[in-house]
Amino acid sequence: MTLTLEDRARGALVGAAVGDALGGPVEGWTPDQIVERHGGRVHGIVGPWHEDWRTARPIAPYHKGDGHVTDDTLMTHALVRVYEAVRDHLDAYAVAEHLVPDLMTNPRWIPELEAEALPLQRIFLAEKWIVTRLHYAHVDPREAGSGNIVNCGAAMYMAPVGIANAGNPAGAYAEALDIAGAHQSSYGREAAGVFAAAVAAACVPAATAASVVDTALSLAKDGTRGAIAAVREVALRHRDFESALAPLRAAVAPYDSVGPDYRAPCLDARRPSRMHAIEELPIALGMLLVAEGRYETAVLGAVNYGRDCDSIATMAGAIAGALGGEAVVPAAWAKQVAEASRLDLHAPAEAMAAVAREIFTLDRSRRRSHESAFTAIAADR
Repeated sequence: MTLTLEDRARGALVGAAVGDALGGPVEGWTPDQIVERHGGRVHGIVGPWHEDWRTARPIAPYHKGDGHVTDDTLMTHALVRVYEAVRDHLDAYAVAEHLVPDLMTNPRWIPELEAEALPLQRIFLAEKWIVTRLHYAHVDPREAGSGNIVNCGAAMYMAPVGIANAGNPAGAYAEALDIAGAHQSSYGREAAGVFAAAVAAACVPAATAASVVDTALSLAKDGTRGAIAAVREVALRHRDFESALAPLRAAVAPYDSVGPDYRAPCLDARRPSRMHAIEELPIALGMLLVAEGRYETAVLGAVNYGRDCDSIATMAGAIAGALGGEAVVPAAWAKQVAEASRLDLHAPAEAMAAVAREIFTLDRSRRRSHESAFTAIAADR
C-alpha cells in the first residue's frame, strides 16, 4: 500500500501523542518497579502511579495516566502552530517570535492539570528557560539555548520538522539544529537534529527501521553517534523488548550523564559534553530496531523501559508512525488519548502535511532560481 504524506504525518503525530500518553504514568521508574506496580508489563493505557496523584510525591500535581498526554505533545502541537503561522522553514527566530508568545499568552486545556492554563505553567524547567532567555532577557535567539540544562527538552517535540522535510533527512537535521539553538546546546541540540532527521527518513518510500537508524548514524555527531551505534549493536541481537530492556540500558549508560537513579541525577548530569548523549533518542531507535519498525512493539518497549519513557515512547511512536502511517497506531488507543486529553490529534497532522506541501513548492522554486543563477555564474568566464 502506498502511503501519502498525510498518512505519514498522521502516523507520526498521532503515534507520538499516543506513545507520550502511554509512557507518562510510568515515567521515572525502573522496569522492575513498573512490573511490581502493575503486576506485569504495561500493555496499554494505565492509570496514575499513585491513586492520590493530587498530593503524591514526587509527581504531584500532575494527573499522569488515563490517556493524558504530557508536555511532549503540548510542545509538539505548539511547534505545529508555529509552522502554520510561518508556512515555511523555521529557525531560532521563529521560536522567539511565535513559540514563546504562544506559550505565554494563549490558555489551553492542560490534561495533566485537568484545567485550562497557559502552557508555560505546565512545561518543564528546560522549556521555561526559552521564555526567560527570549522574552525577559532578549538574548539572540540563535544563542539562547547556551546555559540551559542539557536534556531531551528540545528533541522531544521535533517530529514536525521531520514532516516539514519529509524525505530529506539532512534538511530536517539542519532545520532542527537551527530551531533548537533557541532552546538547547550540546548533545541536547544534536539529538533534536537527529530525531527530526529520523522522522524525515521514515517518510521515504520503502524505508525500514534499519534504514532510519543508518540515516541517523550518518548524520549524528560525537557522543550522540556513539550512543546510537552502541544501542544499535545490542538491539540487532533482540527481537522482543523484554529481553532487550537491560542490555539496551547497559549500552547507553556510558553516554548518559544522568546516572543509574533517574530521580536523583548525578552531579555531572545534563551539562554540555562532546562525549555524552541524551538517553531517550538512542533507546527509541533501539526499540524501533528490536520491533523491526512495528509501532506497538516499539512503543511498548519504550514505555516499559521506564526512566524518561514518555519522551522515549514519543520518539519511537513518531518514527514508527511515520514508517507505517496512521493505520499502525491502534485506533482504540488514539481514541482514548484524544478523548481523555480533550485534544484533536488529527488536526495538527493535517495542518503539518498541508504546510509541508507548501514548503516543498517554495523549495522547488528556490532551487530553480539557484540553478538558473548558478548556470549563469558558471558560464561567465
